Amino acid sequence: MGTSGKSQKKVSPPQLIIFIFLLLILIGTILLRFPVSSNSNTITWIDALFTATSAVCVNGLVVINTGSSFSTFGQVVIMILIQIGGLGFMTLGVMIAILLGRKIGLRQQLILQETTQASSRDGLTKLCLYIFMIAFIFELVATIILTLRWVGEMGLQKASYYALFHSVSAFNNAGFSLWPDSLSNYLDDPVVNLTIITLFIFGGLGYIVIVELFKKRDWKKFSLHTKVVLVTSGLLTICGFIVLLLLENWNPTTFANLTMGEKIAAAFFQSTTPRSAGFNTIDIGNMLSSSQLIIIILMFIGASSGGTGGGIKTNTFFVLILATLNTFRGGGPIHVFKRKIGTETVMRALAVVVSSLTCVFIVALLLTITENMLEEHFLEVLFEATSAFSTTGLSMGLTSELTSLGKIIVTITMFIGRLGPLTLAYALAKKKNSTKIGYPEDQVLIG
Repeated sequence: MGTSGKSQKKVSPPQLIIFIFLLLILIGTILLRFPVSSNSNTITWIDALFTATSAVCVNGLVVINTGSSFSTFGQVVIMILIQIGGLGFMTLGVMIAILLGRKIGLRQQLILQETTQASSRDGLTKLCLYIFMIAFIFELVATIILTLRWVGEMGLQKASYYALFHSVSAFNNAGFSLWPDSLSNYLDDPVVNLTIITLFIFGGLGYIVIVELFKKRDWKKFSLHTKVVLVTSGLLTICGFIVLLLLENWNPTTFANLTMGEKIAAAFFQSTTPRSAGFNTIDIGNMLSSSQLIIIILMFIGASSGGTGGGIKTNTFFVLILATLNTFRGGGPIHVFKRKIGTETVMRALAVVVSSLTCVFIVALLLTITENMLEEHFLEVLFEATSAFSTTGLSMGLTSELTSLGKIIVTITMFIGRLGPLTLAYALAKKKNSTKIGYPEDQVLIG
């Protein structure tokens, strides 16, 4: 008993998080493998594993069609996995503990701090309640709106089910859809577009930001984190919208035959969805290579820290841009919004970006080999690798054609992408070993 107690104490929060995520994926894989989960033939083990990982990691990449291949039971399993993966298992665990009248111990608080990316352990239980309430309210309101929109097309029962599924998928930035072409049928539908966009934008902003928006409601009172998230998210959305609208305007396979209103709607949706949402209203594979490259960049940046999306995060991108501009101006302390950003924060951001780039390029290289892709299809492979790592879920069509080895590679990438930057940031935040040895400073030529 004593030995097991000591071994348990050595398990760090990131290790426990990884273990529980793996356990959720295993349970999901087994459930999706059951004959009751499929509409016709039993789902293969590799496809069940891929789908379960994509759901838990709120990715959205699919190797088989969610709406036609899975039964209602299988779809509900996917929806539950998305909800747990998006909200965080510790958030649900804390809610259950609160309902049972149990106290939250220090170990649980550390894990909760890790999963929510809160800056301190103060008020974590209250933050958990806020997270649960925010998700519930957003998904409930969206379900009602979408049900009213689709009830005339499908009837009340099917409309409410489709509305619930897509609301959960959108708010958690999962990108799973019950239609094979995602939301392409609703390209010019303002209700569906605005509802889905609102869900994945707020889900991607992060719970801490949402809480501040509703509680403080004053720019001057917002934390530096919230200001950075709002500014970066806004600029990326506006820039992406303008660039995609200009590039795709004369593309005959996407925007050329649309009305100006439809072009604006399509450009806005496609500029926001790479931020880890995964839905699309036009065929991404038919877009220009330049537009696809823009989407790759947006996917790599992703959502914001503490949100349901992936990528290196808008905060990381903002800090590195500031550091770069500051270097061009001659260096010195980095200041923004009357606050100073420490060197350690910049180094963490750099570590996350470098490790993420390395992972994406390695995965792209492996997929080029396993899928026997020719040189002209490299952008398609890079797109797939970035989408998997950033947990976005967009695809140019490669996902459904992956070999078994390719599926395993993408599955591992989705898992790394969901946990990699988060656990790396935690590891880098640990207290460094102190040493009394000092070495003379020297210069290394840069550039």
